[in-house]
Parts: sequence; C-alpha cells; structure tokens
Amino acid sequence: MHLPGSFFSERVLDRRMDTGDRIAELRRQAGLTQEQLAEKLYVSRELISKWEHGVRSPDYAEACEIARVLGTDVSEIIDEEALIMEELAECIPEDAGPDGQDIAAMLNRFLPGLGAKARGMFVRRYHFHETPREIGDMFGTGEAYVRTVLARARRKLKQFLKEHTEK
Repeated sequence: MHLPGSFFSERVLDRRMDTGDRIAELRRQAGLTQEQLAEKLYVSRELISKWEHGVRSPDYAEACEIARVLGTDVSEIIDEEALIMEELAECIPEDAGPDGQDIAAMLNRFLPGLGAKARGMFVRRYHFHETPREIGDMFGTGEAYVRTVLARARRKLKQFLKEHTEK
C-alpha cells in the first residue's frame, strides 16, 4: 500500500458533500431555515450554507451540537469512519504521492516515538475506530484531552511523513 494522498482527498470531498446534504435535509425536516438553525447554534447563516454546500465540514463537536438541535443522533450527520479518514488525510503531506513506501511500515516506525498513552490513544482511534469519548473512558480522561493528544500525534505524524517521504 502506498501513501494514498489522492485517495484521502477524494474521501474528504465525498464526506463533505454527504454531510452537507444530510444537514440540509435534516434542517428542512425540522422545518428550519438556515437562519433559524444558525441562531440555535450561535453561528452565522453563512457557516450553515458552507456546511450544506460542502465548502466546510463541521468537526465532531459541531456535528454533535447540530444533531442535538435537530433532534437526531450525530451518526445521522457525520460518518465516524469518514471523520477518521479526514483526520488522517491531514497528516499526508501535499506532495506525497505513490513512492513505494508502505504506510503500515511508516506507522510502525512512527508509533514507538509516541509516549505510551498517546500511542494507545492513536491506535484505539485509527486502528479500532473508537470515538474520543470511548477512548477517554478507557484511559480515565476527558474527551477534550483525548482530542488534544490525538491532534498533537497527528501533527507529529505529518512531520514524520514529510521528513521520511522527501526525495
């Protein structure tokens, strides 16, 4: 398997369109205008429009709040697997194309450099596809802490991949 830069980009775009379509449909089913939904979420109508048209994508916390306001489950708005793919896509350097390097081998070289807790959280999230809340419960920490640890690990992974895929 090669570093799949274009694959990740395509999946991210597809996710944004699917998420936007779902938000728009759920909003209409709730009988709300974009303006009304924006007021309930304390965001601008323009942001709602960007979400619905796939220009921007809500993060998980925003999707949870949208789901609460629209009276549905967050899984109706955002696909957890697609969210995981998007998170990892951010780690792939722009110029990283297929160059014969196996992503699994790269991850096996990267992971020992993380601390035990960060490594465990990374594996729980990106191998077992657990939510930050589930990981937090497992490690006795809050969801926000897990998100912070994962964000730092992704930044380190991005730097690692950049350094190890340069020609």
